[in-house]
Amino acid sequence: MRVYGILKEITLRNIDYSFFIYLLFCLSFVMRKLTHAEISTKRIPEGQVENATRVPLIVLVDNVRSLYNVGSIFRTSDGVMIEKLILTGFTPYPPRKEIEKTALGSTKSIPWEYSEHSTEAIQKLKERGYKICCLELTDKSIHYNDIKSTDFPICLVIGNEINGVSKEVIELCDLAIEIPMYGIKQSLNVAVAFGIAVFELARLWRTR
Repeated sequence: MRVYGILKEITLRNIDYSFFIYLLFCLSFVMRKLTHAEISTKRIPEGQVENATRVPLIVLVDNVRSLYNVGSIFRTSDGVMIEKLILTGFTPYPPRKEIEKTALGSTKSIPWEYSEHSTEAIQKLKERGYKICCLELTDKSIHYNDIKSTDFPICLVIGNEINGVSKEVIELCDLAIEIPMYGIKQSLNVAVAFGIAVFELARLWRTR
C-alpha cells in the first residue's frame, strides 16, 4: 500500500522515476513488523515438536499457587524448549482453563508430570545426574548468568509466590542463583523471574 501511494504521487506530480527508485531504496531500510505468516516459518510445526532439540533442563515448580503463573511458565518453557516441567505440591496442573488462558496451547508441547513431593522428585533427578539449582535468595546464591555449561544437565527449581523455594528443597540443591534487584522490592513475580533465568540458562547452553 505504501508503494502504491508513492506511485500515485509520482503520477499526479510527474516526478522523475529516478526519484522513485531512490525512495524505494530508502524504504528498504525501514523496519517493519513481521506478518504472522512470516513468524510461523521460524517456529517448529506442532507435528514436529516431539523431535525438537531441547535444552537439557528440567524445571521443578515447587508449590506455585496461581494457575495463571503456571500457564505462563508453560508458555515460557515452550519458548526455550526445555526438557520437562515437574509440578509439585499444591501447584495446579492441566487440564485447567485458567492455565490454558496463559499457556496458549504450550501444555501440548512441553512434557510435564505431577509429583506430590518435591524432595522425592529431586532425589530421582540427582540419581540421574542432574544438578539441582534453585532460583532463590540464599547465603550462597550466585548471579544467574554465572552458571556454566558444565553444570548441565540441570534442574531449575522455582518456588511459591510468597515463601519462595521451601527449606527442605533448598537443602537438596547443589547451587542457587539470584537475579539482582535495584529498586525497593526484593523479588520479581515468579513467572517473570523464571523467564529471565531460563532464557539465560538456555543461552549459556546453546552458545557453549
